[in-house]
Amino acid sequence: MNITVFCSAADLDDRYTVPAREFATLLGRGGHTMVWGGSESGLMKVMADGVQDGGGRLVGVSVEFLAAKARRGADEMVITRDLAERKAQLLARGDAVVIMVGGTGTLDEATEILELKKHGMHAKPVVLLNTAGFYDGLKRQFQRMEAEGFLPLPLTDLVFFAEDGVGALAYLEESAGVR
Repeated sequence: MNITVFCSAADLDDRYTVPAREFATLLGRGGHTMVWGGSESGLMKVMADGVQDGGGRLVGVSVEFLAAKARRGADEMVITRDLAERKAQLLARGDAVVIMVGGTGTLDEATEILELKKHGMHAKPVVLLNTAGFYDGLKRQFQRMEAEGFLPLPLTDLVFFAEDGVGALAYLEESAGVR
């Protein structure tokens, strides 16, 4: 399965990098391909290292102004003109989406992916990987949106919140009929 992963390119604390590395290794050992932002820095690098060390494939989608930071040695690297094209390529190339910890760029990607799903523009499973409770506040906000009528479909149809990589991968494989 091609799994698109949105995550930070920042160097982060072990409470985020250790679980990310474990998840990436699971992806690789499972024979999956990770489609990601292509960066050779931060959590993106941790994920890429883990997937490759686990025997998986890497498909990077970078953008022209970040091309110098693109990972050498990825199985495939696509360079897009801008961030909008990058997001579209990341979604198009994945069978499922995992949103990991990140900053404003990751949050932008997450909300766009969920908005597209809400409007029926894709039906891919989406997982918010809530490492160390990072997305607890966002989860509460989504629950409030659902309770107050802002979501036209149940939250569980929109996104799955996983507390760890094992739960995230199990959900994705079950959704794809792999298990």
